[in-house]
Amino acid sequence: MAKIKNTLSYYTEINDFLASIPWPGRTTDPDFYCLRLKPLDQDLQIYRPPFKRSFYFFALLFNSGKIEVNYGDQTIHDPDSYLVFHSPNLVYSFAHNNALEGYVIYFKPKCFLFFKPDFHQQFPLFNVLHTNLFRFGHDTFKQLAPHFETVFTSYERSAKAQHIEARIKLLGLLYYLEDFALEKKEDIPVATAQQILLRKFMQLIDNHYINKRTVQEYADLLSVTANYLSQSVKQASGKNALAFITERLAREARSLMQYTDFTVAEIAYQLNFSDPANFGKFFKKHVGLSPSEFRNQRR
Repeated sequence: MAKIKNTLSYYTEINDFLASIPWPGRTTDPDFYCLRLKPLDQDLQIYRPPFKRSFYFFALLFNSGKIEVNYGDQTIHDPDSYLVFHSPNLVYSFAHNNALEGYVIYFKPKCFLFFKPDFHQQFPLFNVLHTNLFRFGHDTFKQLAPHFETVFTSYERSAKAQHIEARIKLLGLLYYLEDFALEKKEDIPVATAQQILLRKFMQLIDNHYINKRTVQEYADLLSVTANYLSQSVKQASGKNALAFITERLAREARSLMQYTDFTVAEIAYQLNFSDPANFGKFFKKHVGLSPSEFRNQRR
């Protein structure tokens, strides 16, 4: 059987992603866009199966209807308000009606090339390992909204495509949100050298997990020895490096089994297994159920 292409949508351009959602609006700046989200007139039920983006996304949202957000292994239902930070190349999905409103910001890494410190080290709310999502009540939404309004007002009044003033105000907003999260005693760890290497390792896994399955292959990409990578990952996370590779593959397998109608054989070949039997053994070992049992349970 011929291998099929990856079924997860992957968006490299902001406008391409905007075209896939029902809200109007496009950006003239390919690196930066502020979307003011308002309820639409028509009654919509929106479901987006798992997808990835090559750019950053974060939002402050108020919900007056039904909503489900899936990120990593987490699912939340019907939050009143929430703040979400999503790094490039993480899997994300959602389902909601048209009652969601608030502020959404998309930007590419090169949007802040003038900003010298390492972006993820400076703003650990953007974690390359997982999405950060914080739930709270509407009073907190109203507390945070004016800070987002400062960025959006600057963005909307600017006639220049680069929106330099809005980008600078966006940096100020991110610093404020870091302090806000710390005041709320959210767990935002300060990155060590080992954690930084772990993040780079995880980024590489996201890009290569289908074709690269050994620690040595990733150590070569990072220009370190396999032993050093293994020790650093163990020190930073408490898990061994190979576990991250297999867990990423297992997570993708679970998503494909749950959210698509592809057969077990099609998924096996898509994920670069030699045959469906080997995929079935891998799935059973790392998920605890056979592929068919998992799919039946989820559906």
